[in-house]
Amino acid sequence: MTDRLAQAFAGAADENRAALVTFVTAGDPSPAATPAILDALVEGGADVIELGMPFTDPMADGPAIQAADLRSLAAGTTTADVLATARTFRDRHPDVPLVLMGYANPMVRRGADWFAEAARAAGVDGVICVDIPPEEDASLGPALRNAGIDLVRLATPTTDACRLPAVLEGAGGFLYYVSVAGITGKQQAAAGTIETAVAALKVASDLPVAVGFGVRTPEQAAAIARVADGVVVGSAIVERIAEHGEDAPGPVRDYVQTLAAAIRAAAKETA
Repeated sequence: MTDRLAQAFAGAADENRAALVTFVTAGDPSPAATPAILDALVEGGADVIELGMPFTDPMADGPAIQAADLRSLAAGTTTADVLATARTFRDRHPDVPLVLMGYANPMVRRGADWFAEAARAAGVDGVICVDIPPEEDASLGPALRNAGIDLVRLATPTTDACRLPAVLEGAGGFLYYVSVAGITGKQQAAAGTIETAVAALKVASDLPVAVGFGVRTPEQAAAIARVADGVVVGSAIVERIAEHGEDAPGPVRDYVQTLAAAIRAAAKETA
């Protein structure tokens, strides 16, 4: 499998900028509407796409993504729909990395090997499973790695030096630094705190570090871009989908363009 994640982060680094990582929930507002929204993310300048797998109890997510999951499930979205969306995305965008993000139940209910093979066949590059800790890696990690899929791990402000080696063991693609000890949404950590945390992670690992949770404005994206390898934006995009529904692709594209432009400008300031 082509290492699209490594290439995306390396390509951004070659341009002296952070990669822009964007998140939307599959099936929101409907399975039929998702492909155009994903295309809008790419057109807007996203380097990596996270595609959320809707779940009834998204414990790490705030109100915006919780509502997106409920809209998606109400529209009848299934795991098969998510994989089909990934497959057609790969056909349209052969070089853009795609990461599935979600919770253990939809990923392992039919067996980890089944899920890993289905994700591989759909052209998925990485998986983020929020509620399987590193200590329970055996429940999903080996199957993903055997299929050539990166298991992207989460580090948080409470991940201390004793636990960090467990987080890094078996991790791939990039490290997702959750900048606040809480759910996705509007809160954001101070820039100095993020810079210190990213520096510590980069000492411990060669993987790129992307920072998310609470990034809403181009200015916030630019501030993180100055210290991290990637900037993750999710809830603010999902809110635009909630507002515009089937007409979301245009507003989503325009918003993502503002983020991408801010990230590029931040690189120029530090060049």
